[in-house]
Amino acid sequence: MFAAAHYAALAVFVLGCWGFGRALLARLAPPPRRDAWLEAAMAAALGVGLFICAFQALAIFGAFKLGATVALIAAGVVAAALQLRPWWREVRALRGPAAPWTRAEKIAAIALALVALPALVAPLAPPAAFDELMYHLPYARQVAQQGSLGIHEWLRYPWFPYNYNLLYAAALQLGDDVLPHFLNALAGAISAVMVYRLGIQHANRLTACIGAAIWVGIGDYSNALIDMGVALFVLGACVALWWWRESQPVQGGTRWLGLAAFCLGVAAGSKYQALTFLPLVALFVVWHERRPKAWARALLCFLVPCVYWYARNAVMTGDPFNPIGARVFGFTDWIPADYVQQVADVRDHAARPNALIWAVFLAPFSLLWKRSAALRAAGWFCFYSVAVWLVTSRYPRYLTASFPLLALMAAIGWQVLFGWIGAGARRVFGASGAQLAAGAGAELAAAPRRSGLVGDWIVVLLVAALAAVSLRQTAGKIAMISPTPETREAFLRQHVPGYAAMDYLRQHADGRVYQIALNEAIYYGPNPIWGDTLGPWRYRDFLLLLPGDMARKLAAKGFTAIVMPTSMVPTLTTRPGFDEHFALLYEKDDGRVYRILSTAP
Repeated sequence: MFAAAHYAALAVFVLGCWGFGRALLARLAPPPRRDAWLEAAMAAALGVGLFICAFQALAIFGAFKLGATVALIAAGVVAAALQLRPWWREVRALRGPAAPWTRAEKIAAIALALVALPALVAPLAPPAAFDELMYHLPYARQVAQQGSLGIHEWLRYPWFPYNYNLLYAAALQLGDDVLPHFLNALAGAISAVMVYRLGIQHANRLTACIGAAIWVGIGDYSNALIDMGVALFVLGACVALWWWRESQPVQGGTRWLGLAAFCLGVAAGSKYQALTFLPLVALFVVWHERRPKAWARALLCFLVPCVYWYARNAVMTGDPFNPIGARVFGFTDWIPADYVQQVADVRDHAARPNALIWAVFLAPFSLLWKRSAALRAAGWFCFYSVAVWLVTSRYPRYLTASFPLLALMAAIGWQVLFGWIGAGARRVFGASGAQLAAGAGAELAAAPRRSGLVGDWIVVLLVAALAAVSLRQTAGKIAMISPTPETREAFLRQHVPGYAAMDYLRQHADGRVYQIALNEAIYYGPNPIWGDTLGPWRYRDFLLLLPGDMARKLAAKGFTAIVMPTSMVPTLTTRPGFDEHFALLYEKDDGRVYRILSTAP
């Protein structure tokens, strides 16, 4: 029942998103190349963006309350109900004769299903991932409780654009904190459908299955981060841009240019990294469209979802990109040392992205690259994204916005690689070697129906290995599901450092609490809670003081308690005078709570 209730809530929201998105897309006239399911996915993505804009507008005016949220979703469901029948007639009219599935395509479809299985279970776990506990969910909870937008300086990034987090705020109004995981997973699911349909439309069914499997396999569905939400809208912008490019004449398809700009605006209002795509998109657009009127319309569509965040920051701090623009616009909450520390932290997390997408660099050697202008455009987008990523962060998660198209192009690259392996096998071993390589997945699309006993066994073993991995991951995700308060508490005590101490303070704190080195667990503490490595409540401004001075400074700012992990106890509590100003209040698992003694001032 726990899983069914959450999936039912997601289905209602998806229906509302599709209803609003379809209503708007129907007014834009059909795209040049029709695909009913790709259009349905685009409608759902557009509906998500419209909900974000509606929630943002409500929150700006302090009206983002439960009743308004329910009314908006109900209106979307009504809009969907009015359009279901005509849409289904359209689907049937667009449905053409389907080619029979080849052996290779069936194997790829099985692989896609196996990869998707853990992703279906993953969102059901309680929140336990670093950034979602540090600021994504704390921000969403604050907005949900207050019904308005605000600057919450106790968070690490109080000035960030928070478009996608508004969906999490709505989910917290309507249900528990597992629902935001489903909205993160929704972005991955919609973009997976789009990758599959793009593969069908511009390549073939095998490429579609492999591309969708890669994207689903490297996505993270067990948290409430916003990277997959950004990926959805960047992909939606690319789809709309290509619809605009295929319009004849191009100037007649400016409606798709406006849709692309809107999607980019939603992405830019969710994460600063989305701004890195603007130079490439601007170059692509200016190559075909130079009329000021068309650019003005596109700019307006871009600004509607994101201008609030940037204008607010510019007016209040002078830095529209606060805090990352500090070196140009000046520092506000951060100091130069914070900036240096943040950059160093990103560099410390630099790593290679998932190996499944590395084959993207082989895509230009495919015949599909030569035949399809759309795939070439997608390929150049991928190369640009990787180049910008290499120059800026090299932090794998910052490449997530490009993963859907990287996955699609990598699927083509893998076919090139295995094609070369097959060709080499033919040269070295003759036809039997080619059949063996084909049976192992090298050239399945061109292999004979019966590729030989050894090749068949290799395929069976590969699929069995994938099934074993999938089942093991699914079992692990199922073990994380916590439908009762008892199982939830046991899970959180195991996976969230300092959870027990934070939970105690949430229930018993009677004043401000300063946390030390537990900023990745603040969602489970009192709301709000102060203390971080960066910003106005940075640790160094308090912890470097002598215990008496630290206690007096904290007490003067209204703090009554501090909480820390046991790993910090030897560093802080052994300093002379600590026991005179702090008294142990609570200890459990790996966390301790200390009361600031009234004699501190």
